[in-house]
Amino acid sequence: MFVFGTIVLVLLSDKKTKEMSTLNGKVAVVTGGNSGIGYASAKELKEQGASVVITGRNAERVDAAASELGVKGIVADVSNLSAIDDLVEEVQSSFGKVDVLFVNAGIFQPAPVGQISEEMFDHQMGVNFKGAVFTTEKFIPALNDGASIINLSSVNAYTGMPNTAVYAASKAALNSYTRTAATELAPRKIRINSVNPGPVYTPIFGKTGMAEEDLNGFAEAMQDRVPLKRFGQPEDVAKLVAFLASDDASFITGGEYNIDGGINVNPLLS
Repeated sequence: MFVFGTIVLVLLSDKKTKEMSTLNGKVAVVTGGNSGIGYASAKELKEQGASVVITGRNAERVDAAASELGVKGIVADVSNLSAIDDLVEEVQSSFGKVDVLFVNAGIFQPAPVGQISEEMFDHQMGVNFKGAVFTTEKFIPALNDGASIINLSSVNAYTGMPNTAVYAASKAALNSYTRTAATELAPRKIRINSVNPGPVYTPIFGKTGMAEEDLNGFAEAMQDRVPLKRFGQPEDVAKLVAFLASDDASFITGGEYNIDGGINVNPLLS
């Protein structure tokens, strides 16, 4: 009887967990989902019941992440519009309509004003703004009415941090697009919001080409400016993304949500 009772309790617990999952039956697409915030968000969305698709540019990394997460992985470079077309077609073929679109793919290339090259400008704007905009544009016909779009932006859009002029501009542009899109997508009850992380431990900084010593110095200086005196974790952002994706956020659109340990409250704090 004790063993039987244990089995019943386990089954009831599983049932309760499934009932508490807020994204059951939803289809979610996470661009740049093979690492960092995208990976953590894909994991969180799946744990809350969604069927998840992740994308990335590197086939090996996408396959590895998809296998670890138990989700579908699709190789797609969001700076290539035809690749986004192929992505949308494959997602619809496999899953039908989409309920959650997390436009997360992005790059960070620091450079001081006066040393910004055209190539650097085009690359960052091509991924962070153009790629993000056209990911949304091309997915709109594939979205269910009432869907949620979340754009990954950054508090850098407002901080005036040295060496981030183009990166910051790309994120400010994305936030502006988000506000206008919220108005125009409202008749279909499609919500679109921006998430503005502050310093978060992700692999994006390791891809800048900066020397390890410079990276460590940058990280230490940045952490000292955060009122909570720590960097965020990808999982911190993932929780916010999952909330905005859920029906619990059904009256939220056109918003920007800072998740930055308080750095934007007083950016001069040291």
